[in-house]
Amino acid sequence: MKNKFLKSLMVVLAVVLMTSCGKVPQAKIDSVNAAIEAARVAEAPIYLSVEFAAVQDSMKAIDATIEIQKSKLFKRFGPVNVKLDSTLATVNRLAINAVIKKAEVKAKVESLLTETKSILIEDNALIKKAPRGKEGAVVLESIKSDIVTIEATIIETETLFANGTFMDALDKITAANTKAVSIKNELTEAIAKVKGK
Repeated sequence: MKNKFLKSLMVVLAVVLMTSCGKVPQAKIDSVNAAIEAARVAEAPIYLSVEFAAVQDSMKAIDATIEIQKSKLFKRFGPVNVKLDSTLATVNRLAINAVIKKAEVKAKVESLLTETKSILIEDNALIKKAPRGKEGAVVLESIKSDIVTIEATIIETETLFANGTFMDALDKITAANTKAVSIKNELTEAIAKVKGK
């Protein structure tokens, strides 16, 4: 009887020892967290915000799973290891893609700045040819006011660009470019109508 009890106790102890060896994969967790921080430094939250948020959500889910496993007698960290490996690969790609996206945004801002300045020159030339009249004078004053706003936006964009805030610069110059094109189209149309008469 005593012998059976000892055998049973040994089996239980062996099982406990084996399952308690299921250690938290701390080294992998640290690697993923370091990679997330590297992606943050690469400005992934700015240039790839949706993807970065997904990685953070994935890490939160992994942390939650780890806490659940910690509370269990028979700990299983195999699935967690797989998720950590997958998340690490994703976040490493994310950091690289953020750098690429930032370069693309920077190039787009440069292009739109050049284009918008060129369109403004055209707009100012078209204003001189635009029909005057009563209604025309009011419209032209409004257009001139819009051009002043666009010029101010270009200066703001250039400041943001110089500070490396390319996404904010892109938002501003895109709006300014759209307005400049709209003015050009409006003036071209007004001039064509007068010529048509």
